[in-house]
Amino acid sequence: MTACENGKADVRVQSFAPVVSPQSRVLVLGSMPGVASLNAQQYYAHPRNAFWPVMQAVAGIDRSADYAARLQQLRDSGIALWDVIGCCERPGSLDNAIVQDSVRCNDFNTLLRQYPGIRAIAFNGKSVEQLFRRHALPGIDETLLPTHRLCLLSTSPANARPDLAEKIRAWSVIRDLLQ
Repeated sequence: MTACENGKADVRVQSFAPVVSPQSRVLVLGSMPGVASLNAQQYYAHPRNAFWPVMQAVAGIDRSADYAARLQQLRDSGIALWDVIGCCERPGSLDNAIVQDSVRCNDFNTLLRQYPGIRAIAFNGKSVEQLFRRHALPGIDETLLPTHRLCLLSTSPANARPDLAEKIRAWSVIRDLLQ
């Protein structure tokens, strides 16, 4: 039985494997894929999520490429993707619907040991940073933690107030970390 097999089947969700390579320098963390992403089995699959347009502007990722090609471009650019939560109970897609006592974090100790080139964590929004601080950080070996931790504007369609240009400006700080 996995840690994800102990919740209500209709609201239990499980995240994807990390997208990472030995060249990874910045780890972008989300909370848990939303319904559109889970259905498509792709990170940031909701058509109104600004993640791929932001990655195009910040890292030159071709957002019109097929999913596998976009992931390879991320790896080649030094960007890794993962989620704070490995599994949880959450009806719908919103972070505020996550049942907090159902949260099981991904294994950051293993990931950070295997990929020591990761020197920054970029949180895709404040709620992701809060989930990380509450659920993941207490279990992480401090010697493995990257020096830089950045809370960036969420690319979620639920975060509609900042426009795409504002999100791109906020995310552009990771360019320096990829050098």
